[in-house]
Amino acid sequence: MKILISNDDGYRADGLTALSDALAQLAEITVVAPDRNRSGASNSLTLDMPLRVMPFDERKYYVLNGTPTDCVHLAISGLFEEEHDMVVSGINDGPNLGDDVLYSGTVAAAIEGRFLGLPAIALSLVVQAGSGQHFATAARVATELVLRIQRAPLHQATILNVNVPDVPYEALKGYQVTRLGFRHRSERIIAAEDPRGRPVYWVGPAGLGQDAGAGTDFHAVANHYVSVTPLQIDLTRHSMLEDMRAWLQGREA
Repeated sequence: MKILISNDDGYRADGLTALSDALAQLAEITVVAPDRNRSGASNSLTLDMPLRVMPFDERKYYVLNGTPTDCVHLAISGLFEEEHDMVVSGINDGPNLGDDVLYSGTVAAAIEGRFLGLPAIALSLVVQAGSGQHFATAARVATELVLRIQRAPLHQATILNVNVPDVPYEALKGYQVTRLGFRHRSERIIAAEDPRGRPVYWVGPAGLGQDAGAGTDFHAVANHYVSVTPLQIDLTRHSMLEDMRAWLQGREA
């Protein structure tokens, strides 16, 4: 089995090292990651400039100025002669819960793998202030899920968004299949000044969970369960198609 690994925290990230070390015990791995932190890059693809790919270790590469989506796209679309069997993205240094998935480069890397025909997992460690950064816990979860997919492959269109509580492995209560919750709106932007006195702005912190009850990814992680949310790419609101047709037909009324 050949696994392509990427992330959005950059090729030096502790989570990437933990993940690649763990999965190297199961399969032949290739790592292609951004040269720097690209958190929040979402599904952006670089189209206005060429990309350079540089080696940093055996079967490990970084992409200069590349996004997570660039990394996976290059790796699957001709950078290597051999084919890969799966994409695993992470381990993200922080949660990807609820609407985080719309912004996440970690999730975007998995989505790109799925776009290009491979089963994909996005893995995040729900690190919080003062928590222990238990990347070994998330890496062990990754190996368990990869082995499970090997034994029982999922539907081809499925992407798994996995959030792991930041606790020792022994403190996990198990796995829960969850739906995406929803956050409160983010906090206000933070205004500051650069050294020349010109105004600059930081995006405010993400809001806390608003829809965070039982069955959501927020709830599972808060109760020390690994949250496994199956995602799909199709954004069409199918239940509204008939209403939309009727609305358009009456547009001149």
